[in-house]
Amino acid sequence: MTAAVPTERRDLAITGMTCASCVVSVESALRSVSGVGSADVNLATERATVTLAPATDLAGLVRAVERAGYGALPIPSDDRERAEYAEAERALRMRYVAELRRRLTVAAVLAAATMALSMGDLVLPQLEDASWRPYLMFAFATPVQLWAAAPFYRAAWSAARHRTTNMNTLVVVGTTAAYATSVAATFFPSLFVGAGLEPRQHLYYETATAIVALILVGRFLEARARARTGDAIRALLALGAKTARVRRAGGLEEDIPIGALQTGDVIVVRPGETIAADGLVVAGASAVDESMVTGESLPVDKSAGDAVTGGTLNRTGALRVRATKVGRETLLASIVRLVEEAQSSKPPIQRLVDRVASVFVPVVLVIALATFIAWIVLGPSPSFGPALRAAIAVLIIACPCALGLATPTALTVGIARGASRGILVRDAEALERARAVDVVAFDKTGTLTTGRPRLVDLLACADFGEDEVLRLAAGAERSSEHPLGTALVEAARDRGLAIPEAAAFESFPGAGVHATVEGHELWIGNAELATAHGFAELPEAPLARHADAGKTPLVLTIDGKPGAIFAVADTPKASARDAIRALRTRGVRTLLVSGDTQRTASAIARELGIDDARGGVKPAEKADVIADLQRAGHRVAMVGDGVNDAPALAQADLGVAIGSGTDVAIASAGVVLVGGDPRGVPRALRLSRATVNAIRQNLFWAFFYNVLLIPLAAGVLYPFTGWVLSPVLAAAAMALSSVTVVTNSLRLRSISLD
Repeated sequence: MTAAVPTERRDLAITGMTCASCVVSVESALRSVSGVGSADVNLATERATVTLAPATDLAGLVRAVERAGYGALPIPSDDRERAEYAEAERALRMRYVAELRRRLTVAAVLAAATMALSMGDLVLPQLEDASWRPYLMFAFATPVQLWAAAPFYRAAWSAARHRTTNMNTLVVVGTTAAYATSVAATFFPSLFVGAGLEPRQHLYYETATAIVALILVGRFLEARARARTGDAIRALLALGAKTARVRRAGGLEEDIPIGALQTGDVIVVRPGETIAADGLVVAGASAVDESMVTGESLPVDKSAGDAVTGGTLNRTGALRVRATKVGRETLLASIVRLVEEAQSSKPPIQRLVDRVASVFVPVVLVIALATFIAWIVLGPSPSFGPALRAAIAVLIIACPCALGLATPTALTVGIARGASRGILVRDAEALERARAVDVVAFDKTGTLTTGRPRLVDLLACADFGEDEVLRLAAGAERSSEHPLGTALVEAARDRGLAIPEAAAFESFPGAGVHATVEGHELWIGNAELATAHGFAELPEAPLARHADAGKTPLVLTIDGKPGAIFAVADTPKASARDAIRALRTRGVRTLLVSGDTQRTASAIARELGIDDARGGVKPAEKADVIADLQRAGHRVAMVGDGVNDAPALAQADLGVAIGSGTDVAIASAGVVLVGGDPRGVPRALRLSRATVNAIRQNLFWAFFYNVLLIPLAAGVLYPFTGWVLSPVLAAAAMALSSVTVVTNSLRLRSISLD
């Protein structure tokens, strides 16, 4: 068997991309480098994600991208450097926006002047025969063509050198044809007179300048909007603390850079400061704002023994926190990586778009040439002018910007929106699968319930008071590690009872415990243990009532006499009922899959309003339950938090892991809910549907736009209506299509997930 070749993942910032064809060109360039396993490029975030052999030269990747006509900059793999890099990259993007603004300003002013001169004879007829007019229009149009449009020419030339085409190719061919024809008619009019044409009728300066100006308008608005799609990542990176105040031996405190912080350091966090790392509170009490990881605005009270997350904000009191995870290991760093990876991934629908984009520009060039020839042969005489205008209109209106932006912009904004509410999507495919889910199966313990059993009922026998039996039972269970025993100990502490020490302790797994406390012999456990040690006439009614309600009864005997019946239950989370209600409102069927008895599972299902319950399901059988539902034609999401949920999470169409759960469960899931709130499940489905709908709307607009307007630009309506599409209007429509797609995607930033 051949050993797997080790690979690593690296990201690069890409500059100069404008359309789906650019994405294909950059991906092809990167994949051609030796050592590269795969390359995925996201037009919206302008990032390339490459898997490569560890020894691969990053400079070779940059050179390959530059040879293809674009720019590339490796992104640091160290999370501590990425926060600084993110700001530098944002500054780079904003400089690009500023450059576009300058070029647009010049182009717009000169295009307006050129168009005024071109149409001036409609107001001042004497301008029609003015010999100086073509030369002044040339003076206005030339800076637009040679300076404002220079980026189009550079990109088109780079693509041509490498035998590829892109949107810039279409723009350059169209505007150059209009400008060159105009220059020829201005300085070499005899060429047109000799062909029986009127030179003044072949001045297209206003067309060339207006097209450049309008395309720059579209690029400027698009670049400014796309810069906002990365705000979520930058906001997450900005949450991390830059320094940490560390308490040293002897009580001395020292401020150190966050990169120097180590596991085990004790961090002093004052009110209003950001917690520097994941850790445990060792002293102090405060309210901590955890909205950045959970999406919930209410602060959470923290005291000694509680876990805190790096990047969260300490509100009120001072805390001392022992760091347990620093740097790349923190939850914040993991969230940033997960969001970036998800935004760089591609859903299945994008693969179709990539295939179309790879042949789109060459096909458009052929259509434009065919349009020109058709007008020359079949058009009204003189046919050269209409043929040129129609060909230019086809070239300009078919630019595939909207097609390339349709999917990645919606994904980028949608995934970031989810992250802001504590919903982490592992990849784009998971987001697409979530849309079709019609059944959600839940694990119980730790998912819908708190995972910590509590004492919910106590029936003391006549010879003892409630506090007395609870105090003695807690003394017996003090040495036990069983969750049910721990529930009794915590209940006694909550009542402020002094818990005695057990003089003797013995545990019987699956049955209960035996202990001697303050001279009393105690037996506490199930009904069989109780009846064997003094509770001969154990009443069935309370036991049955507790079992029907999903509670676990514990029976206590004291010195061979009945002592008490306790009821312990793993109580549902406060938000579980809301989560189930939201799913049912959306027409999604709910199912509880639990290892507890059928009686207990059914009781919890009734309490929460779940449609069906499967109890007594062993860990290995949970995946079989999911598979049965899938064979019945359902699209199933599985929600869980434990190791025993991992096979079911992997089997499901969509695995949803509670973020407070184990790493194994999270690794098996397509969606992670940070903070463990089950309301994240309906929110994730809502996010999926909204994002996929936005993608479909964008793709419909992009395809419909080209399918409808390319024939119109070619002049199919001319024989019937005499109407043709102006190249200037074509440029405006092309710019509008890109801005529309980006704007539609940005709507996802404000959608309600509740």
